[in-house]
Amino acid sequence: MKIALITILVALGLSVNAQEKKINPNYDEALAKKLGAEDNGMKIYVLVMLKTGSNTTETKAKSDSLFAGHMANISRLVSINKLIVAGPLAKNDKNYRGIFILNTKSLEEAKELLATDPAVKAKLLDADLFNWYGSAALAAYLTVEDKVWKARL
Repeated sequence: MKIALITILVALGLSVNAQEKKINPNYDEALAKKLGAEDNGMKIYVLVMLKTGSNTTETKAKSDSLFAGHMANISRLVSINKLIVAGPLAKNDKNYRGIFILNTKSLEEAKELLATDPAVKAKLLDADLFNWYGSAALAAYLTVEDKVWKARL
């Protein structure tokens, strides 16, 4: 009986200790609020997996034009704080071409944002969308992104 009681008390003590919150001495409430962070510094985004679309018959000139529009749309979405991360993927057997992390938790809004992309509209690209839980600080890298590249095509 004594051993069972001691075991229960130890387990309860461990449970309480495991639930204690660590307070961040560097916490910036204004920044957390601006970035939409929850108390743990995280938030919901939409992860977009771009993949090869069903339209495989466009001419090279038309495809090049649509992908130029795709790149311009990426810049536009960044400028309105809706696109946090974008980038291509290496060749793979799933036909995934790239990713977006959109600054919205709404899959419907994400679909509306994707509808503004010329390559998606023309079905050169298709997309799988997922809610994704990540650091709210992810958007902060955009403030320095333009300072780290030396040359681009």
